[in-house]
Amino acid sequence: MTQSLLTLFSAAIWWVIYSSAVAVVPALIVWLALRWLEKTPVVFNRAYLASLVWTLAAVLTGGLVIASQHGQAPGQSIFTLPWMRASLVVDMLLGAGLVWWMVPRVDARRVKPTSACMAVALVMVVAMVVGTAIRR
Repeated sequence: MTQSLLTLFSAAIWWVIYSSAVAVVPALIVWLALRWLEKTPVVFNRAYLASLVWTLAAVLTGGLVIASQHGQAPGQSIFTLPWMRASLVVDMLLGAGLVWWMVPRVDARRVKPTSACMAVALVMVVAMVVGTAIRR
């Protein structure tokens, strides 16, 4: 019992550590996109916090996808599964909601929902390009 509890605790710690390291890139993309789209500075540390929460959820979802791939053909695309496409849509909605809710402008107003959606779309495009480049 103790060893399985320690294993779970260790996995949770590494999940947070790796997600916080990975969240820097989406935070930088979100911050630059919102700065450009809103035409006013936005708070970077809040963009990082929103990206961190979003990345934690994405890493958890990715782990579930990897676990569900067990026993399938190695060359099969994960995007052929309808629930995988649905999870990407939910992930993008979660990211846009977090960016809109958590990232203020310097004048203490919220960013526009359209700007949050565009920032999340840019992050997803970069992630898809990097993901397909690594796979090849």
